[in-house]
Amino acid sequence: MRAASLDLDLEVFQGPFDLLLTLVLREEVDLLEVELADVVLAYVDHLERTGELELEAATEFLVLIAALLELKSRLMLPGEEEGLDWEPQEAAEELLARMLEYARYRAAARFLHERLAAESGFRYRSAPVPRALRRASLEVAEAAYDPELLGQAIGGLLRMPPPLDLHHIPRPSVTLDQRLAHLRKLLSDRRSFPFEDAVAGADRLTEAVTLFALLELYKAGEADWQQKEPFSPITVSAPAKETE
Repeated sequence: MRAASLDLDLEVFQGPFDLLLTLVLREEVDLLEVELADVVLAYVDHLERTGELELEAATEFLVLIAALLELKSRLMLPGEEEGLDWEPQEAAEELLARMLEYARYRAAARFLHERLAAESGFRYRSAPVPRALRRASLEVAEAAYDPELLGQAIGGLLRMPPPLDLHHIPRPSVTLDQRLAHLRKLLSDRRSFPFEDAVAGADRLTEAVTLFALLELYKAGEADWQQKEPFSPITVSAPAKETE
């Protein structure tokens, strides 16, 4: 059970612990009249009845009761006492800030716990050393640490790699704007035409650029196409004009 939901039966208050905290912060209950020792005894009695000690709940209770004790001590001592720079309202705000900070840490801890639980089903097998490497002679082991070999290995890492040869990658001979203009001219002259006419005599890269241009026209609402079945001829046409 969370410490904030602990039921209390005090002289000035009866109800859950979190409600008492709320009333104290709103100054609807005078903290000077609250016996915090009775709150601690009530929590200890709860632990004895249940016989279980939840570390998270106990930590929450200690944080809250410590903040209340500090606030009450500042209210009881004279305001001009050296080292006490907080007014009662400032102390209440400090208590609220600490409670909010504790809530953030608790939420972060809950998130990490959930992530750990989610990953608990994954197990990694520790592969044994290959048989060929289980027994290595001293000469082989020492050769692996030869200064000359290490220098060659590091030198290979520092050496700039040769430039990549991209001659095998064809460059497009036409631009997207050129293909867009080509399709728009065909639509303007013929209103409808087979897609093969738009790529007649073109290489495969030009065909791809033309197809991309057709998709751009379709997206802009300037063209449409029909294909009765997969791999059948594609017919490109101008969109039908809407009649009023």
